[in-house]
Parts: sequence; C-alpha cells; structure tokens
Amino acid sequence: MFRALQSRNYRLFFCGQSLSLIGTWMTRVATSWLIYKLTGSAILLGTLGFATQIPTFILAPFAGVLVDRWDRYRIMVSTQTLSMIQSFLLALLTLTHVITVWEVIALGVFQGLINAFDTPARQSFMIRMVDNHEDLGNAIALNSSMVNSARLIGPSIAGIIIAMAGEGTCFFVDGVSYVAVIASLLMMRIDGTPVSLGQNSLSILKSMTEGWRYVSTFLPIRHLLTLLALISLLGMPYTVLLPVFATHSLHGGPKTLGWLNAAVGSGALIGAWSLAARKSVLGLGRKIAWAAVIFGSGLVGFSQSHILWVSLLLLMITGYGFIAQLASGNTIMQTVVDDEKRGRVMSFYTMAFVGTTPFGSLLAGFMAAHFGAPMTLAVCGTLCIAGGIWFASGLTAFRRDLHPIYIRLGLVKASSDQTVVEVENVVSPPVEEVVEE
Repeated sequence: MFRALQSRNYRLFFCGQSLSLIGTWMTRVATSWLIYKLTGSAILLGTLGFATQIPTFILAPFAGVLVDRWDRYRIMVSTQTLSMIQSFLLALLTLTHVITVWEVIALGVFQGLINAFDTPARQSFMIRMVDNHEDLGNAIALNSSMVNSARLIGPSIAGIIIAMAGEGTCFFVDGVSYVAVIASLLMMRIDGTPVSLGQNSLSILKSMTEGWRYVSTFLPIRHLLTLLALISLLGMPYTVLLPVFATHSLHGGPKTLGWLNAAVGSGALIGAWSLAARKSVLGLGRKIAWAAVIFGSGLVGFSQSHILWVSLLLLMITGYGFIAQLASGNTIMQTVVDDEKRGRVMSFYTMAFVGTTPFGSLLAGFMAAHFGAPMTLAVCGTLCIAGGIWFASGLTAFRRDLHPIYIRLGLVKASSDQTVVEVENVVSPPVEEVVEE
C-alpha cells in the first residue's frame, strides 16, 4: 500500500505536503465560516467559491502549455511560495480586524490564479517523483489519502481554533505550514530533466489546440473529464453550503462544521486507501461508475438529514464516492497519457475538477437562497447518480480504446497478432494535422 514511499523524492513531498494540507483545510473551513459570520448569506458563500476558482477555469489551458514547456519543479516551488504569502496576508488582515468580505474574495482570486499553474504542474510532476513508473497509481492514491487525511484533521482543528482564537489564527498556521512543503521540494534530488519538453516549436495557441484535440477525440479521456466536470459542477458545491446545514439543519456552530468536513475526509480516506492497495489500473472503469452513483446517493441522503450522526455517516459515504471516482480517473489518465502532453491533459483535468466548481458554487448559492439548501443538494445528487449511470453505459467502448494502450504498457498480454498491430497504432489525435492547421 505504501510502495511509492520507497522513492526518496516522493517521500519528501508526501511528508511536507501532508503538513501543508492540514493548514490548507483549516483555511478553507475558516474562510467559509468567516464569510458566513460576516454576511449570513448563502449567495456570498457561493460567490466566494466562484471567485476563488474561476481563475483556474480561465487560465488552466494556457497554464498547461507552459507546464509542458517550463520546468515543473521550479513552477511548484514558485506557486507554493506565493500561496504562503497569500495565507499570511489573509492572516494579517483578519488578526488586525480590518478584513472585509471583498478582501477575502480578492485574496481568493489571487489563490485561484496560483492554483491554475500549481495543480497541473503538481499532477504532471508526480511521475518524476516516483522512481518506478509502475508505482505511479499507488503514488496518486497515496496523494489522495494525504489530502483526505488532512481533510480529516484540518477541519477538526479549525473548528476548535475558530471557537477559541478566531479565523485569523487558522490563516497564520496555514502560512507557516507552507514552509514544510517548500523545504521538501528544495531537498529533492532532481537530475537530468530538461526545462522544456520540446513544445517551443509550436505557438501557444497551436499547443493548446493540440491538447484540446487529444482530450476531446480520445474517448476514455473525454468520458473521464466529462464525468469529473459533471460531479464538480453539480456535486462538489455542497462544500460551500455546509455552513448552512451546520447552522440550520443541525443547529450547530463551527465545531459542527468541523465535524461535517471531517466526516467527508474520513470517507475519502477510506476510498483512497482502497485504491492504494490495488496493484493495477485494470477494472477502474467500473469502479468510477459505481463511485459516482455512491457519491450522488450520499448527497441526496445528507440533504434530508436533521440528525448529526446520520449526517456524518452520509457524508462519509459521499467522501468515499468522490475520491474513488476522482483518484481512479486520475490514475487512468496519468497512466495512458504521453509525457509531452501531460501538462496540457492535466490542465484540462484541472478545469474539469477545479474550474467547473465555481459555476457550481454560484449556482448552488443561488438555488439555496431561492429553494433552500436541502432541495438544492437533492437535485444535484440525483443528477450525479445519472452521470454515473451514463458513464457505465459507455464502459464497453471505454475498455476497447484503452486495451491496446494497456498492452503496449505491459499491463495486459496481447492475445493475437491483430492486437499487436492495434498497439502500434494506438488511437490518438494526429499531431501533424494540428501543426498544419
């Protein structure tokens, strides 16, 4: 389950990022609570989510081209440093009691700009941190477990700190936690990797077109990104509404909000561990479909709950379904994509995962203000279930297109000479046509 930690660089990253992410989740909870405390508005909660993540949606394709051209290691060091500065600014304004809603939103936009470059760079850099490429899937699963361990710990700590010392202390702790991940990056041994992966001969627009053509014409990637975009658009905005459920449905406060986030993290951690124990990507397609259905079902159930322990159980189910779908899709994409396109593919992954969420946050805030948060989540969860059923209906074509690539990678054995021919002619967008255009 922990075989990827045998790689020194990944082990350093895992330790440093684990500490940093605890601070990140503390900031997420503290930010949403601060906005709701200042305004009491579900619409502004949605606005905050929109403002924080819309820069990622706009800039991700452009950032993906640069990630394929620039040194991904240096990009990560730069983005983590800028994130640390952002957290300290947020802490300073809050601790001096001059913070306003619009300053929180402005700093959220700044973080969104950073994430537009950080997320595709970090996802693309994963393969360089793992010595044995066969451990890539394990590294991605462990990365998910790391994120959700932090989600389990961070919100719980945040709930206590907010009640005792206020939101500003959470922001300050987050800023300090970035020191760990920056130190881990600086301690890595990165040898023999060129700054550019050879895309400088194409214009940025043509490189973006090439990346779009690849993800839009290769059915497995297209289906994975479509389902992820649907889940992120309609399902993930439930996170911005948790303060509403903590306050009105469950009659609690910041500690209740911390428990709700921790429940999601617990379920997600279980999902990540189950993926880390897998030895192959084979069979992940079916798991993705089921995970989407489980995620949507958890949302529908949670939307109708007024009992804390029932809500926590349903959010654990929700967290499990989301991370199982997200990490499984990420593993397949990272396994089959060519390294020269990795930054651009992961930029579209970032758009689907992070970039669509702001629209969903805005939509969820608007719907919650007019129809109530329970009705909003019930409708969104039902649509996520429908998305899982749609993905399951296309599994035959999904497996057919992935099979020759799995043979080429040695994950399955060729059964005939015809299969070998298919491996040599793997379905992929013709780059030459894009260059000529």
